[in-house]
Amino acid sequence: MPNNSRFKTRTFATGVVVTLAIGFISLFGNSQRNAEVFLGTQERALAQKKNFDPTSNIKSGERKNYFPNTEKLAPDEMRVVALGTGTPNFRRSQASPSWLVELGNGEKFIFDIGTGSLANLAALEIPYTYLDKIFISHLHVDHIGDLDAMFIGGWISNRTVPLKVWGPSGLKPEFGTKYAVDRLREMFTWDLTGRRGNMPSAGGQIEVTEFDYSKSHIIYQKNGVKIRAWPAIHGIDGAVSYSLEWKGKKFVYSGDTVPNKWFLDEAQDADLLIHECYLSVDQFIKLKNYDPERARIVATVVHTPPSACGKIFSQLKPRMAIAYHTFNDFNTAPDIIADIRKTYDGSLTLADDLLVWNVTNDEVYTRRVIGTDEPWPAAPPHPSGPPDPSERTPRSDWLDAGRVKFPD
Repeated sequence: MPNNSRFKTRTFATGVVVTLAIGFISLFGNSQRNAEVFLGTQERALAQKKNFDPTSNIKSGERKNYFPNTEKLAPDEMRVVALGTGTPNFRRSQASPSWLVELGNGEKFIFDIGTGSLANLAALEIPYTYLDKIFISHLHVDHIGDLDAMFIGGWISNRTVPLKVWGPSGLKPEFGTKYAVDRLREMFTWDLTGRRGNMPSAGGQIEVTEFDYSKSHIIYQKNGVKIRAWPAIHGIDGAVSYSLEWKGKKFVYSGDTVPNKWFLDEAQDADLLIHECYLSVDQFIKLKNYDPERARIVATVVHTPPSACGKIFSQLKPRMAIAYHTFNDFNTAPDIIADIRKTYDGSLTLADDLLVWNVTNDEVYTRRVIGTDEPWPAAPPHPSGPPDPSERTPRSDWLDAGRVKFPD
């Protein structure tokens, strides 16, 4: 009897091993076949992708979120993306101010380029050659803090044309945009010199157009696009606000300013009206730890508080009012919106980074941008050609002699 038990046990164990082995072989074979099927499907998909236009069947606004580069604008449609909606206080949740305006004719315009905003722009994966026009409202760091990165980083990221900058003059030449851009170029002399001759040179240029800050006038007019600038009251002389008009649609951007007569005159009939809306005096005291006098000056003498912002919106009655340059937090937003709503009952957005507004003849609608946190530079629309070796600055012989070369 014991011998029979051992025999049965060995037989059972052998059966289990054989069964497991057959199962493993079957599982491995199926996995291998599944992998081959998957790879074959991938290869077919990649082959089909060459002839596939992901925007061909998707109309603007059909999705509840906006996925960059998947929707074509209508010929008369405008799209505006918030690249930065915050303040000089740097934070991950809100970059400093920057706005991208895209038109149905393919043109793109950037208004301000504050610190941190370039990462949000990169998330859209737009070729940098198309992002070559920047309009600066004033020279505070939270409105130009990423200009250096856009200048050189955009070049490295395949921009094949010069970066063009428009901005206001000041009371003195050294207070103007040209002076600031010239000094920026000088600051990066070492960087620029080391890249020239190793990269195509066209994208490594920056051009500046400085205009008179003290009057309302058209400072850009081309391909049916008209951009106007007028004086803003913020800090010292030299700040401006902007409007962009195209095909009967009007985008207005205040930059930083207190309420003023020029804005009320020029911002009439706006489809999108973006106005700064900083904290109230009480919020400056409680949340930013300002003393009362400093809070009063910043909130009401240098900036526009929410209560005044609501009155501007109420007087101008845009199709969509957008309040920005604030802290859009759980403990600030309700009070900011409540202060605006005391006097304004129209369409309103308290701006947040990577919101997008589409403007058509029939409606203005707001969505969230679903971009990528790991963007790669998009290919330029036209090749820039090879670098020009004659532009290269050679290293010293003694420095090159210290190089250690490893075999490939």
